[in-house]
Amino acid sequence: MRLATLSKGSDSCVAAINQDGNKLIDLQQAAKEAGFPTELFDDMIALLESGAEGRSLAGRLIDHGLAEGRGRAFRMEELQAPVPCPRKLFCLAGNYLEHIEEGGGVAAPQDKETPRIFMKPPSSTVVGPGADIRISPVCRAIDWEGELAVVMGRRVKAVKADRALEYVAGYTIVNDVSERDLKIWDRSENRSEDSFFDWLNGKWYDTFAPMGPWLVTSEDIPDPQALQLSTYVNQERKQNCSTAQMIFPVATIIEYLSAMVTLEPGDVISTGTVAGVGAVSGQYLRAGDRVSVEISEIGRLENQVVDSPD
Repeated sequence: MRLATLSKGSDSCVAAINQDGNKLIDLQQAAKEAGFPTELFDDMIALLESGAEGRSLAGRLIDHGLAEGRGRAFRMEELQAPVPCPRKLFCLAGNYLEHIEEGGGVAAPQDKETPRIFMKPPSSTVVGPGADIRISPVCRAIDWEGELAVVMGRRVKAVKADRALEYVAGYTIVNDVSERDLKIWDRSENRSEDSFFDWLNGKWYDTFAPMGPWLVTSEDIPDPQALQLSTYVNQERKQNCSTAQMIFPVATIIEYLSAMVTLEPGDVISTGTVAGVGAVSGQYLRAGDRVSVEISEIGRLENQVVDSPD
């Protein structure tokens, strides 16, 4: 099942996309016509919180709608991020050895011992497919990072890896856009902790977490470590890797993270990027560039880069 968030004027609702990715069914409207409650399809978090009941109803509405020929063509610009404002947006740093090493670094034993998890502000960084990545005037070196993202479907705390995937609603794509050379104010000298926060704060700019184009439910992706990921800038492939190469697979990430914090329906975990980022070649994003991230079994997330006045 492919679930998306559809813009409807100033509002939005949950929609379904057919397997070919060319037809859309407005699940809110379909529920209304069939005499079912529409509240489950007001937004993605409401649907995820409804659990198996809501997913089952969505499946029935999708099958009926497609059988009746009710799916319609759509434009990517009609879709928001599948979870437009996650409750929490977690990201991983250094989850592929090739990415750690591509800039001349040497993988240390600690790189394989504990994951490095940080957060992005979800309400201002997340944008959907077709939306602009806005480059602020204070940006200096903007990089791409194509990543597989996990969408949680059930509330869980302190789950072990062998059961962690039971709590996953599905998977989508995130581009963890990053400012590699943050400098807003001058400082007299850089300490190690200053460099860390520059790196972290460079992740926080508005629009720096494009997500989409939809959520593919976990029944259709039983093994998140068997996917192929590629990133293109202006149709030139920059990244290409299998998710099998993660240092910490999805289930292990969930075990580690849930030991600290309760995970809730609609939380998103972006699992780290592969080798091939722009920092290695010194090629950074500029206004007019188009960035596409493709993951097998999910689809393509494409965004254009523009200059922003602020």
